[in-house]
Amino acid sequence: MKISILRALSVALIITVFSCSKEDPSTTLPDTEAVALDQNEPLTIPEINRIIENEIELNGDFDWNAVPELVLWSALQHADGVLTVGYGKDKDDFTINDSGRQTSSKLAIVEMVRTLEGKGRSTTDKDEDILIYEDEYLTVIDLKVLQRETIASLRRNADIRYMEPSGYSYFQTVTEKSALSDSGCGFDTEDISSNDYTTISPNARMPWNFPLHHIDDAWALSTGTGITIGVVDTGLSPNQPLLNANFNNGDSSGRTVEKYGVYVDSFWPWSRKTDGPNDKCGHGTSMSAAATAPRNNTGLPVGVAYNSNLISYRASSDVLLNGYQEQKGVAKAITDLGRRNDVHIISMSMGYIYSINRIKDAIRYAYSRDKLIFCAGGTSTSFTNFLGVVFPASMSETVAVTGIEEGSGYDECDACHKGSTIDFTIIMERGNNNHIPVLGYYSGSEDYVGGSSVATANAAGIAALVWSKNPSWSRNDVLNKLKISAELYPNRSSSYGWGNLDALKAVQ
Repeated sequence: MKISILRALSVALIITVFSCSKEDPSTTLPDTEAVALDQNEPLTIPEINRIIENEIELNGDFDWNAVPELVLWSALQHADGVLTVGYGKDKDDFTINDSGRQTSSKLAIVEMVRTLEGKGRSTTDKDEDILIYEDEYLTVIDLKVLQRETIASLRRNADIRYMEPSGYSYFQTVTEKSALSDSGCGFDTEDISSNDYTTISPNARMPWNFPLHHIDDAWALSTGTGITIGVVDTGLSPNQPLLNANFNNGDSSGRTVEKYGVYVDSFWPWSRKTDGPNDKCGHGTSMSAAATAPRNNTGLPVGVAYNSNLISYRASSDVLLNGYQEQKGVAKAITDLGRRNDVHIISMSMGYIYSINRIKDAIRYAYSRDKLIFCAGGTSTSFTNFLGVVFPASMSETVAVTGIEEGSGYDECDACHKGSTIDFTIIMERGNNNHIPVLGYYSGSEDYVGGSSVATANAAGIAALVWSKNPSWSRNDVLNKLKISAELYPNRSSSYGWGNLDALKAVQ
C-alpha cells in the first residue's frame, strides 16, 4: 500500500480498526460460545465479526465454508443477499470447459435457488433477480439468496465447491467506512531528498534502494525488454505522461502501455458499467511507476524494469478488497491477464484479512497459464500486528513479498507483515523513515511510497529483468533463479523467506 512521507494514511493492505476494541471491556463482543447456533434470528454484525476474528487468531485464516449454516445465512442478511457460488465436481474444477456436467450443475443450482427463494421461473426479469452475475471463464456465479432454507439445501449439493457472502463487509461501521474510503489512497507530491536518489543518464533519478539490490548493475545485462507486467490495482493516472503518452522516454523505447477498467463503482450488485481505467486513488499509479517507470530525461524517478511493457487494471477503488464489486473486479482482472499469452508477470499490492474464493479461483487460473504472480505480504498498523501474511499473498500459487528496513539484519518496516509464507524481501525503509521515490500522480511530480506494496512492485520488476534475459524460461525457471540468488539461500527464514532479492545475481 502507498504510505506518503506525511503519513496521513493509517491503513493499507489491511485495515486496523476493529468494530469493537478488544481492550475495552465495555465494548467487548460476545464470545462465540454464547451464540446459539440454532436460533431463528440472524446474528449481528459484531457477533459475526467476532467469529471471524477468533478463527483468524486460531488458524490464520477464515473460510465461510467452515462456519455453521446460521453464520453464513446471517452474513447474507447484512450483505444484500449476494451469495457467490463456486460450482464443479471437485476443488480443481474451477475453469469452464463447456462440459455438459458443468452446465447441468449450474442450471440446477440456479433453479433450486429460484424455487426456494420464491421468485418463480417463467420470466427473464425474475431469473435476473436470482442470477446476478455469471463468470465467463470460471465456474462461479453470484446469486440473490436470503432464505435460510436455501443455504441448507445448497450445502447438501455435491456440485458446489464453496459459498461465500460476497456482499458482506467486515468493516461496516460509519467510522470504519470513512477510513476505508481512502485506504491506501493519496495524491500527495513530495520533494525527494537528494540523499534518496542518484541522478543517472539521461536525467533520471534512481531510488536509493536500487543499488542495495544491485538493480543498477543488473541493467547492464537486462532492462526488461520484451516482458509484460500486469498491475492489478486502482488504475493509472491520466495526468502522469510518463505512464501514458511518454511511456517511451529517454532510455526507454519500443514498449507499450495498456489501460483497462473492470471496477464497477456501485453498491448495486446488478450494475455492470465500470468507471473506466483511470486511477482515482493514486495507489495504482505508484505501483506501476515503481515497476516500470521510464528511464526518463525529465529528472524524475525511474522504475526497476524500465523497458518492460505495462498493462494496468483498475480493479478496485482502494487496496482493501472489502466489497462485492472490488472482489469481482480483481478476479476479472487476474483472469483477463491470465488469458493473455503476452503477459508474464502479475503484480498485485492489494488484499484482505481472510481468503476470498473467487479470487483464489482467478489466481489458480492465471497460475495454470504460467503467470508469475507477486502479492504484498501485508501492510497495517499496530492493531493488526497479530496477523501474519494476508490473502492472497498467503496462497502457495503467489510469490509473497514484504518490506524491511535498511541496515544489517532483517527488521520489518514499520507497517509490514512477516510470516512463514513470505518468499522475498525488499529494502524500502530508511532509518529516517523515508521510503521509495516514485513518479507522482501529476505531470512533473514525484512522491515517496512504502509498505509491502512498493516492495512487491520492485520485486515484480526484478523478475522482469530475469525473464527478459532468459525469454525461453518458464515461470518456475525464473522463480527458482530468484530464489537461488537471494541473500539467505540455501537457508529459508521462517519470517522473511529467502531474503533480499539480488537482481545482478539473478540475471547472470
